[in-house]
Amino acid sequence: MSTRRYPSFRASLARNGLARLAGAHDALGAVLAQEAGFQAIWSSSLEVSAARCLPDASILSMTEYLEAAARMQKALDIPVVADCDTGYGGNMNVAHMVHEFEAAGITAVCLEDKRFPKLNSFAAGDQSLLDTAEFARKITVAKASQSSEEFFVIARTEALISGLGVEEALSRCHAYADAGADAILIHSKQPTKDQILDFLAGWNGRLPVVVVPTTYPDWHIDDIRAAGVSIVIYANQGLRATVTSLRSTFRSIYEQGQSTSLEEYIASVGEIFALQRMADWQKLDA
Repeated sequence: MSTRRYPSFRASLARNGLARLAGAHDALGAVLAQEAGFQAIWSSSLEVSAARCLPDASILSMTEYLEAAARMQKALDIPVVADCDTGYGGNMNVAHMVHEFEAAGITAVCLEDKRFPKLNSFAAGDQSLLDTAEFARKITVAKASQSSEEFFVIARTEALISGLGVEEALSRCHAYADAGADAILIHSKQPTKDQILDFLAGWNGRLPVVVVPTTYPDWHIDDIRAAGVSIVIYANQGLRATVTSLRSTFRSIYEQGQSTSLEEYIASVGEIFALQRMADWQKLDA
């Protein structure tokens, strides 16, 4: 029996030059993002947690995040990049994480330099970071633990989130590059892209740069490309749109007592069957 070869994020990035990722938490959302044209899927810890109505605060286990990412990857022809928070603990946890995610067909992961347990970057609370050398060691362990050269490790600094400034972010990212990271992610929750542009101006381009324009959504993809960014993640827009749509739909049905006024705006049952590949499955019984 042949073994499926999962799509490589490293190869996708090399092929596309600029990779656009959409956040998702289940196979249906991931497939819809693939249909829209995204080059990869971000298995978002915020989305996976929110789908369980739990905070993004290291409450779910590594296994639960792994299951979500693996289910998405099985349904896709594009790669999944797994948001692995702090690596679920110390260096031994990081090594175990790499083994398990790689075995499940995930070809890229992202680790951040916060302390475990971490709190979502946009939440009020403790956003303190690990010592630079301590997190660099995590990156070295992650790279030493992979079994394939295809595996891709993104080192994410939360220096700007913690209020430490651009110079500290640059210093940390150079250390993470020295530790073997394949790309660095620079994160900001400022309402403009200015901090990110300052970072890019000081970065020497030694590794690809990842940005997450959640709080500065007006940064057009053409300008992102021109600024030298290699990967952009739209990390939670799908989840937020789902909440708005479901809230409106359910309220309308309940208040109107029927769903007639919605039918032209919502997917048909036939569209759902197509996403399920119903016809392909039915051929097995033909």
